[in-house]
Amino acid sequence: MSIENKICGSVIKAVKELYGADVPETMVQLQKTKREFEGNLTLVVFPFLKISRKKPEDTAQEIGEYLKANDENISTFNVVKGFLNLVIAPAAWIGLLNSINADEKYGEKQAGEDSPLGMIEYSSPNTNKPLHLGHVRNNLLGWSLAQIMQANGNKVVKTNIVNDRGIHICKSMLAWLKYGNGETPETSGKKGDHLIGDYYVAFDKHYRAEVKQLTEQYVAEGMGAEEAEKKAKEEAPLIKEAHEMLVKWEQNDPEVRALWKKMNDWVYAGFDETYKAMGVGFDKIYYESDTYLKGKAKVEEGLAKGLFFRKDDNSVWADLTGEGLDQKLLLRSDGTSVYMTQDIGTAEMRFKDYPIDKMIYVVGNEQNYHFQVLSILLDRLGFKWGKELVHFSYGMVELPNGKMKSREGTVVDADELVAEMIYDAKKTSEELGKFNDMTEEERNEIARIVGMGALKYFILKVDARKNMLFNPEESIDFNGNTGPFIQYTYARIRSIMRKAAEQQIAVPETLDSNMPLNDKEVELIQKMSEYGAAVAQAGKDYSPSGIANYCYELTKQFNQFYHDYSILREEDPAKVLVRLVLAQNVAKTIKNGMALLGIEVPERM
Repeated sequence: MSIENKICGSVIKAVKELYGADVPETMVQLQKTKREFEGNLTLVVFPFLKISRKKPEDTAQEIGEYLKANDENISTFNVVKGFLNLVIAPAAWIGLLNSINADEKYGEKQAGEDSPLGMIEYSSPNTNKPLHLGHVRNNLLGWSLAQIMQANGNKVVKTNIVNDRGIHICKSMLAWLKYGNGETPETSGKKGDHLIGDYYVAFDKHYRAEVKQLTEQYVAEGMGAEEAEKKAKEEAPLIKEAHEMLVKWEQNDPEVRALWKKMNDWVYAGFDETYKAMGVGFDKIYYESDTYLKGKAKVEEGLAKGLFFRKDDNSVWADLTGEGLDQKLLLRSDGTSVYMTQDIGTAEMRFKDYPIDKMIYVVGNEQNYHFQVLSILLDRLGFKWGKELVHFSYGMVELPNGKMKSREGTVVDADELVAEMIYDAKKTSEELGKFNDMTEEERNEIARIVGMGALKYFILKVDARKNMLFNPEESIDFNGNTGPFIQYTYARIRSIMRKAAEQQIAVPETLDSNMPLNDKEVELIQKMSEYGAAVAQAGKDYSPSGIANYCYELTKQFNQFYHDYSILREEDPAKVLVRLVLAQNVAKTIKNGMALLGIEVPERM
């Protein structure tokens, strides 16, 4: 039990004995004491004034005297108006440090058989191009959110929905047939997703040339420029062929389906490499080619039940005006599905596969309206989690040189970004002399850990709801609020622990309650004890940035302590042991916290 929980219980007893009233835990407001006052925790006494019928100062004084006499955790107190500042006894801090030391996952909860199951969807790539910077933010947020939910005692299923069908896929397929000359990932030396992405760009290039030529022809025939361009876009031979291929795909044409499978398999192999490099993965992958027909069937079922309506042109709609929205198209007049239909089909499959209690979609904020509508539709269709689905909405991410445009082939490629981060990490580490006495293999591994840590931390420390500018140069800095700063502190502590072992100093599993503590050491114990609250808050808010901020604050606090006090050069053996236990647990807490962000920490740097 934490010190706060023990004191909370004592306050409830104090109010009962002093004023004869039973009060709930929610009325006991404990907070960290402000730096300008003496104390560690502050009790706000204003909620008790109606019960005590006394002045704030008198009420605080009486509760303070009771706590000092009856709770061994309190050594002394002082009153500032309606605030009771409590000084925690050194033995209580040592006891708390022992509790932290005894639990490898202190502050985190383990899932049990009856724990709720949350499903998190993230990544959601198209199979016509490689992953880009936007996908990087999406994947890192989704993976981190899954770790945070698990650390809060939830069972979690990480899932992906791959957009593997539609006109955009046919564009890449057609371009490969026309211009590919049988090129494969093996013959080209390219990753499969990059190869297919090249043909998506090639399609657009040739299509635009056709549109330009036809537009000029129509204008020469007397048509207006705007009308000519519109007609050219519809009549261009390439786009017509792509639509014909899509129809053949939907009719299960064996040649088209075989080509589709072959090219998609190339893409999936490429995606897997990128996911591995990013350190993310999935428990279950769904494909829109499997879900879109399920969605159509579910909409037809809803239509039969009167949940939706059909218009004269045979299209099917949902009337959401009762919810303050508009009417939403679910099936086109030709019977083909839209994205909303596919999401309904995917939900149907997932609900049959897993007993989902909470569904979280990690998708950019441009889809806010889509998920508002999806929530209403799923609820109408009887999905128990439909009404409370969570759209984890995040902002755009850009590089200093501007936005990404995938059709023109100027996308900020995820693979290139990862490689560049690792290269920069290695170069910076070498310049700072952090690779001395290391093998090339060790250097490469640490460069990977630091480069990926820099990338992940820089992206995850920002509130997900905000648009952000990712600056690779700023991210690889061994000072300030960066991944490498935190990683370097961890490695420094591990070095201290190795030196202690070399000096044959045995770090105790339990410290005696009379061990000496200074204020900075107390602050570190208090900060470590807040890890559980940080994890709980991050889970409640769906906020990886809260964990990143906690890790930075703890790291900064340890570095200040280490600047002011020696560990191994301290002459008092008792103080050495206390500081080693402290350092060991700061490192453990950093490692656990960074793991929730999907970030590794190196044993040496």
